[in-house]
Amino acid sequence: MIVPAATGGTADAVSRIVAEALTKGGMGQGVVVDNRTGAAGIVGTQLAANAAPDGHTLLVGTAGAMAVNVSLYKSLPYDPIKSFEPVVTLAYSPLVLVTHPSVPARTLGELVALLKSRATPLAYASAGSGSTPHLAGELFRMTAGVDVMHVPYKGSTPGVTAVMANEVAFMFTGLSSVLGQVKAGKLRAIALTGAKRSSVLPDVPLASESVPGFVADFWYGIYAPAGTPARIVAELNAAFNKVLSDPDAKERLLGQGVEAAGGAPGQLASLTRGDIERWAQVVKAANMKVD
Repeated sequence: MIVPAATGGTADAVSRIVAEALTKGGMGQGVVVDNRTGAAGIVGTQLAANAAPDGHTLLVGTAGAMAVNVSLYKSLPYDPIKSFEPVVTLAYSPLVLVTHPSVPARTLGELVALLKSRATPLAYASAGSGSTPHLAGELFRMTAGVDVMHVPYKGSTPGVTAVMANEVAFMFTGLSSVLGQVKAGKLRAIALTGAKRSSVLPDVPLASESVPGFVADFWYGIYAPAGTPARIVAELNAAFNKVLSDPDAKERLLGQGVEAAGGAPGQLASLTRGDIERWAQVVKAANMKVD
């Protein structure tokens, strides 16, 4: 399984949990995770697209590489629809909106009111221009109708550190990266961007409860190279669904702040197409481009 992300991150952790479960669950062979980083997931995704369509090389596709990059980059060496056969949705990964404890807003509604009352905009951090936290921030700006200032950092960790140091007011980031700081009171979690509440932080409301239409569920899916026989895709889908329904695997995924998914290949295909259209609107409205 090619993972177009570095070791230690959420995509890597999710992939290794699933790979281990697949190996133990009767795939008949070991499942190896191959991290291929570079160019916002493009390097690894292209490698998977060019692999033999025999079911032995799969891609752990991310929402960024499979849905966002189409609009963000002038050209891609792969087509997220034509270059792949969707197999199964692995997991959903909502972001959490965290603020510095000194920000006088304990709910998203209060934050929106605060932003609209200010003569100068508050700043929010991201993991870099065009990153998932940046996209979520721009979607928030658009749907809530607020004025905010984007401050890109070189990765999620520096961005989170900046919020903790009160250099910026808030940030959208992955659940697993801030759970410790939230529980320690160093950050305040005020909203989740998913379509449903998370059992990881069950008391934190959804952003859409205060800002209708604000949903930014990021996800991971398994794709095979285009041309992979339907019989093989069906066999892979069954094997992954078995793992994703296993209580132990589901619990381990929750520990990474993600919810196990599963389902038919067609569901991942619809998810991919829908998010390509949705994020294209955000990228265009925010005038984001990467050469």
